[in-house]
Amino acid sequence: MNRRKYPLGEQDFPSIREEGKVYVDKTMYAHHLIETSKSNFLSKPRRFGKSLFLSTLESIFLGKKELFEGLYIYDKWQFEEYPIIRISFSNIGYKEMGLGPAISNELDRIYQLYQLPLNDKVVSQKFEHLIKELSRTYNKGVVILIDEYDKPLIDFLEKDKIGIAKENRDILKVFYSVLKDAEPYIKFLLITGVSKFSKVSIFSDLNNLTDIALDPDFNEICGISQQELEDNFVEELKLYDKEKIKAWYNGYKWDINGDTLYNPFSILTFFKNKGKFENYWYSTGTPTFLMKMCREQHLYKFDEIAINKNDLGNFDIEDLKIIPILFQTGYLTISEEDDILRTYRLKFPNNEVKESYLRGLADAYIQSNSLMSSMVLSQLLKFLRSKDPELFKDTVNQAFSHIPYSLWQKENEQYYHALVHLIFSLLGVYIFSEVQTQKGRTDSIVMFENEVFIFEFKLNKSAEEAFFQIGNKGYADRFKDSGMAIYKIGVNFSSEKKEVEEVFMTKS
Repeated sequence: MNRRKYPLGEQDFPSIREEGKVYVDKTMYAHHLIETSKSNFLSKPRRFGKSLFLSTLESIFLGKKELFEGLYIYDKWQFEEYPIIRISFSNIGYKEMGLGPAISNELDRIYQLYQLPLNDKVVSQKFEHLIKELSRTYNKGVVILIDEYDKPLIDFLEKDKIGIAKENRDILKVFYSVLKDAEPYIKFLLITGVSKFSKVSIFSDLNNLTDIALDPDFNEICGISQQELEDNFVEELKLYDKEKIKAWYNGYKWDINGDTLYNPFSILTFFKNKGKFENYWYSTGTPTFLMKMCREQHLYKFDEIAINKNDLGNFDIEDLKIIPILFQTGYLTISEEDDILRTYRLKFPNNEVKESYLRGLADAYIQSNSLMSSMVLSQLLKFLRSKDPELFKDTVNQAFSHIPYSLWQKENEQYYHALVHLIFSLLGVYIFSEVQTQKGRTDSIVMFENEVFIFEFKLNKSAEEAFFQIGNKGYADRFKDSGMAIYKIGVNFSSEKKEVEEVFMTKS
């Protein structure tokens, strides 16, 4: 197979086309969007191709027909040049100089680009004047492409920085308020980001904005569908297990009846690395505040969760809710829809995202990566096969060795349940925590190779007390006739010693 050029992390459509790199044709969606809607908003998770899509639109509106030869839009659009205002909030320097001055500088750059006279007006007036002057100068509507609009908000959502986020929200609200009155001068508008902040807080004056994030017509506007994968990567798919690829990198969905999608960055990195199954998405970074919120709410054991449709697009600085954020950032995706209850059921899209979540949460729990070490996981696997309680004790203590002293002093039993659940989950075995029975609730149940391990945890008590609770509450009764070997394991954590103090284990 000839070595193909994969545009990993590249967002510039012209260079991708000119250098002959792989490009999955999204111009059908660009054409449909241009023809059917004027002012639009699109949210998708990071690394999903939003910036490349904006770059594609920019080339269309610059009239660069030669770049589109062989693509859907080539003979379906009258290519001509329009004035364009393109702003990416990820690289305008708002952290160094503040958001207001950063936007002002960016507008000045565009003034200079089009050789328009600069003025000393405030940001909103400067923006309005720029739109009107470009329209008058070129005698055409202006194309406005705004990428990562929410970056100046998401970067400051930690509790000690939330004041900056609120200030930036107010600045953006004034900035975007210009667009409604400027509508007669606008040919096309697209604003993209990861999160959909409440229209009340950001786009309250821009009520003509069409949200296409969950529009069935645009389910595949970003990402790669199964059909697109098979059409564009014929030779690569001959080399690797297609079903395993799908389990690892497919699964995103924004339309219940539409196709599931691959994360472009992950699947392209997989092909570039010659079929090495790795968690590529995790390495691109996750907002710190997100995992902190998940840790505070002990969200470590869900596979599917229901949410009202109206709440799914909610992202309000004054009232952050974790499940909509997990959906918008790509950790959860739609699996089912209930029209009667007006709810969606959400789940992890694939193996890569699930592992990303577990690893990120593990870091947040112990402020270290010791839970993820291959040594810890291999020792835990050895315990499941040897049934040696001392090995379990030593392995968990190794994983816990970097937990700050302050956490040992203030956390309750649920904290340690979560850590054990995360370790087993990272190992890839089936673990069920807080399982309800007739007489109580089992802390954790692990199923491995036709064997069942039932755990009960105590904090500053005794492993024997934990062990006898398993029998007294009948936690193992449901498995009596299963034919599986059953192991009961009582575990006691000591906050004083900062470790698993003792383990009591027998085969039932």
